Order: sequence, then C-alpha cells, then structure tokens
Amino acid sequence: MDRLGNIVFKDREIENERLELTDDKANYILGPNLTLKNCTLVLKVSARRLSLKQPRIIDCMVEVKQELKNFQGWVAACLKGCRFKGRLTGCDFGHWPEYMSLPWYQHGSIEDCDFTEARLDGCRIMGSDPATLRFPKWPCFTILDPIRRAPELGNVHWPGRFGRIVIEHLHEQPAPTRALTLSATVEAKHFESTPEEFRAVIEKFDCIVY
Repeated sequence: MDRLGNIVFKDREIENERLELTDDKANYILGPNLTLKNCTLVLKVSARRLSLKQPRIIDCMVEVKQELKNFQGWVAACLKGCRFKGRLTGCDFGHWPEYMSLPWYQHGSIEDCDFTEARLDGCRIMGSDPATLRFPKWPCFTILDPIRRAPELGNVHWPGRFGRIVIEHLHEQPAPTRALTLSATVEAKHFESTPEEFRAVIEKFDCIVY
C-alpha cells in the first residue's frame, strides 16, 4: 500500500492465484496493462474503494463477499469466461465508451461469463451480446433488449408501481443497454408486492429469461 492508501496491480500477468481485495481502508486499482487468468478474485470492498483501468480478466472466479453497489467500473474491464458469485446491485458490464472519456472506458467488453451463482438487481449489460452470457435464475429475471421491448412490456399490468416507475421508463435507458437484470425478491419488497405476482407477468414474455 502506498502513502495514499492505494494497492495497485498493473503491468503484469497473474495466473492461477487468489487475490483478496478485502482491506476496507485501501483503494484497489486493477490496471492498466493487467491480465488475470484462471484466478480467484475476492472482493469485499465498497465501489468507491475499487477502480478498474482496463484489466483483462479471463477465466476467473469473481467472489463478491460484500454486496457491491452502483459500480459502473466493470465497463472499464475486458471480462471473458468468468464466473460471478455474490450480490451485485446497480452494476454495469460490457462496452459503454460514452460513460466516461478516460481511455480505459473505451474498450470494455464482456463475453462467455456466468452469473448463475450471483444475485443481481438493477444490473445492465451494455454494448455486448447477452447471448454469450448465463444469467441468474429465478428469483432474478433478465429483460433482453429492454429499450426496443419497452412498448410491449408496457402493455400489461405489473405489480404495484413497478410498471409506472420502472417499465414506463425503460426507453430512457442509455442506448447501449442490451439487457437488464432485476431481482423479483428485491423489487417485490420495494413495490409492496410478491415475487409470485411478478412471475405471473414475466411468464408472458419471451424477451425475459428467468
């Protein structure tokens, strides 16, 4: 750790190692010029303690030990063949160069990744093909191509105020949004409904996977 509290991994390739990013007083910076291959990356820090500068994370296990909230930094990483565990809320993955003009945000990507052991809510896939990804199963559900499908999704009655608050505003998502994953458990609690009420609606659409 340097005098500013930064722990930096850059300018190297790390293979078959376990990296534990768990010191809540440190600022972890991954990149630039960092490649992780077949590693286990353990995260137990808040979003403000984690910075990605175009690391290449390949065939790694990403274990989120503390809920990671509102972390857009994944769009500054190249993720391929990774598996995710743990809770992620309001996180974005993929290619979204418009998010920030810094150079490491211009080349983000995600492909062949597996979220089936993760719990996602309010997480988006940006500018990448969701067909290469495995999304978490119920009670999570994933809306594919949400902007284009917004009118269709808005034609049915959703539980509570979910339709008015979420569905009616899907067309306002950033243009690169390719998929949106939500948790029926979390959304039902927030909108004073039940997961079963959500599922009854979700089952009507082939653009929603669960």
